[in-house]
Parts: sequence; C-alpha cells; structure tokens
Amino acid sequence: MAGKSGVDGESRRRILDAAERLFAMRGFDGTATSLIALSAGVPKGLLFYYFPSKLDLLSTLLGERLAHAWLDPVALAVPGNPVRALLNISERFFRAQNESAVLRIIVWREEHVHPEVRAALSRYRHALHETIEQVLQASLVRPVASGALRAAASTWAAIVTARPLEARKESGGPGPSHAVENLRSMAELICSGLRALPAVP
Repeated sequence: MAGKSGVDGESRRRILDAAERLFAMRGFDGTATSLIALSAGVPKGLLFYYFPSKLDLLSTLLGERLAHAWLDPVALAVPGNPVRALLNISERFFRAQNESAVLRIIVWREEHVHPEVRAALSRYRHALHETIEQVLQASLVRPVASGALRAAASTWAAIVTARPLEARKESGGPGPSHAVENLRSMAELICSGLRALPAVP
C-alpha cells in the first residue's frame, strides 16, 4: 500500500511540475488540461482525480509552491547588523524566485486576471512584511516604534518584489535595479532612518 501511495504522490508532483512549466510558458488560460496531463505523462482522468478543475490545480500550485518559497526569520536575522539582515532577505527571496516559476512569472502574470492568484499573492506579501519586521526587530541594536518598523518592512518588501523597469535576464534573475550595490545602498538608507529615530522604552 505504501508503494502505491508513493506512486500516487509522484504522479501528483509530476502534474504540478508540468502545470507550473506550462502556465509559465503559455499562461493559465492558454494551457489545456490535456496538455498538462500529456506533459506529466499521466492519464487525463488521473489529473482530474487530484484536481477536479484547472482552477483547483492553479490554487494548489500557488498554495504549495509559495509556501515552499517561505523565508525563515530566525535564519535571516543578524543581531547588530540590520543592513546585512535586509540583504539576507533579498538574497533568499531572489533565490526562491529563481527556483520557482510560480514566484518568478505566474503570480505576476495572472494576478490581474484571476482573483485566486491576487488573493494568494496578497497573503504572500502580507506574510513577507511580517517576516521582514521580525528580522529587523531581531537585528536592530535598540527597539524602535512599531509604526516605523512596519514602514521599513513595507518599503523593503516593495523594493524586493518590484519588477524592474529593465528587462530581466533570461535566467529569470533580478535585473540591474536589483544589483547588490543598489540593494545595499537602499538597505543602508532604510536602516539609517531607523537608527536616527528615538528609542522606545
């Protein structure tokens, strides 16, 4: 029975992998479920067994692959060096983006068309803001007002998730506006502003 479960899990993973590739290449509306099944090497009936509709497939893909791209605040914080901590976040985010067509292409292409995608992206951004707040709080030498911390986190989240005006590299990596030296300058500016604020009791 365990062997059968393993085979079933492998088929499900192949379906999700194929859907991720094809949605990134052709768009959600331009991808037929028959093509996903063919690419995954499974019968179309098995695809519908796991995912009753194409929208269910997209929702599962977003839920599972965005969760996989999540950031661990404990591993990213650097006590006494908030600039390095912010750069840790950007590096981890871009690595996750490069590893996942969901985060690199699909959510940005489909967010204005499908409410499910917009909702998933909104949840991801909200959680990203909270993570950045936690990382900054653990990295600052002294506490600052919660409103300032939220503003700083929101600013860094907007910076790393912004699509650069310059074309991205074919590899899907960050464009020139996300170059390390530019990100470092922006991180230093944000942290300088936080350090200049009066400490809170």
